[in-house]
Amino acid sequence: MAGNGSGTFMSRVPYATLVATIMCLAGVGVFCGTMYRGVALSRQMFTEVFHFRVDWLDAVQLTFVIVGGCMGALGVMILFVGCLTTGETRRTVYKAWKARVGGRITCAIFMVITYILEVAWLLMFCFLTIVTATFSIFWSLCAHKKQPYDQENCIDFQQFDFLFPNNTRVDDMKICETHEIKLFCKDYVERAEVMFILATVACALVIMSLIHYLMCLSANYAHIKDHEKLQDFQELQYFTSGDEMTALASKDRY
Repeated sequence: MAGNGSGTFMSRVPYATLVATIMCLAGVGVFCGTMYRGVALSRQMFTEVFHFRVDWLDAVQLTFVIVGGCMGALGVMILFVGCLTTGETRRTVYKAWKARVGGRITCAIFMVITYILEVAWLLMFCFLTIVTATFSIFWSLCAHKKQPYDQENCIDFQQFDFLFPNNTRVDDMKICETHEIKLFCKDYVERAEVMFILATVACALVIMSLIHYLMCLSANYAHIKDHEKLQDFQELQYFTSGDEMTALASKDRY
């Protein structure tokens, strides 16, 4: 009996959706943590090295926390839908016509949401690729500077003037002070580059999980639709068998 119960439970687990949920939660967790830290390091770099404040970075940090919570909730909801459309649970839950229609609508809604999120995360991946490449260029500028840093080896950012406010002076686009060069290279750029690389990898993992979700939701939609056809076929077979039994009973009477 224990073995049969274990086998029944295992047949109710949506393994594909479960794997996608684990990938999604892991990717979102790493993404939010690394991006939060990377944005904090970038904000400190602009404040202490370039001496101007970027206020909108605080809102970006809060956005990452909200995104993490929403993506986690979405993953749990899709996993719940997957559990309802797997094995014996599907046969129990979607017996009624209204339940089958509701299940199909739910899967369709989640497919649309997942598709939109897929596009959004692809755009985020492209943005992170640019940010990571920019910080890699910054680190390459630091790599050419000999340690210990001296005041003669200035780091010139005039080619990156688009990153600075319009009223920034040319001298402010250069880092010449020894302690500022150390802050920029060792304390900020080196650490932030690692954070953004990890965030890019985590973003790719989230994109893969969303692709898995789309496949799983499409399969669940098809399962509910096929279950509806199977239910209609069983009802038709039941009525046909009932008519045959009635005909046989009538023949027996005569």
